[in-house]
Amino acid sequence: MKRMLTGLQPTGVITLGNYVGAIKQMVKLQDEYESYIFVADLHAITVPNDNLNLKDNTRSLIALYLACGIDPKKNTIFVQSQNEYHANLSWLLECNTYFGELSRMHQFKEKSKKSNNFTVGLLTYPVLMAADILAYDTDVVPVGIDQKQHVEITRDIAIRFNNKYGKTFNVPEPLITKTGTKIMDLLEPTKKMSKSSENQNGVIRLLDDDEVIRKKIMRATTDSETKVKFDPENKPGISNLINIYSAITDKTVEEIESMFEESNYGTFKKAVADVVIDELSRIKKRYYEYLNSDLIDIILEEGKKKTRVMAKAKVDAVKRKMGFYD
Repeated sequence: MKRMLTGLQPTGVITLGNYVGAIKQMVKLQDEYESYIFVADLHAITVPNDNLNLKDNTRSLIALYLACGIDPKKNTIFVQSQNEYHANLSWLLECNTYFGELSRMHQFKEKSKKSNNFTVGLLTYPVLMAADILAYDTDVVPVGIDQKQHVEITRDIAIRFNNKYGKTFNVPEPLITKTGTKIMDLLEPTKKMSKSSENQNGVIRLLDDDEVIRKKIMRATTDSETKVKFDPENKPGISNLINIYSAITDKTVEEIESMFEESNYGTFKKAVADVVIDELSRIKKRYYEYLNSDLIDIILEEGKKKTRVMAKAKVDAVKRKMGFYD
């Protein structure tokens, strides 16, 4: 079975869009690969962050993923900062990576424009990501098309090192997964639902209260017609609600249009709210059960022990290849 690795930053927020578009895909992939999932808390500090909540956000993220169906028996789950070999390997790889490569990365160029006081970590972020991946002889890395460049530079670094010092790293492939349904902002349905949206009334968070969810959906932007019909170009708001209903219930667009052929928008919005609240209520129940148990600590301790052995072996091999005193 091929090995897959995924890193998740501890933002403390997961939206309905994240759940539908990414997490549900990960739940399917865990049956197809030997899966490693880590909380990328070292990556999180490359930009200003809320250090007071970093630990809580880490636990919350893990609890949410478990609640959404990530099975700890099918995944090795660990925290990046608890494994010092990620940073060790990153430095060794940084010394085999060129400034020009890193300065041309799309994410660096975009984020560095926002402030002149960006950290060196923002520049070297892709090398740490390469270390995350290469430490475990990863075969595939599931990424969106916007993150493909990071896997490409990882491949370049691995190939360069192998050519210079001999075969050391497995060269990973990006796994551009089948895109899950893209959920749009409820108030601005031509924009993707985002946790950073200025108006959070258009964003459903997995931990929102039931009544908050209902109010957001009932106030969702639609159009002047009343027909429940999928037409993203002319009816983006109602089409977005159809996508949400479809993603939660696994019903096709055609089935939904037929079900609500005689319904007005108010009736349909209520139905969408009902299925979303029902789905997220189950997730929230499991979330608080995980969060208030010692299971997370047990999972992370097991993950730390397993991955430290693996990553140390890789770092030791790299140091031998580079000629360090043994």
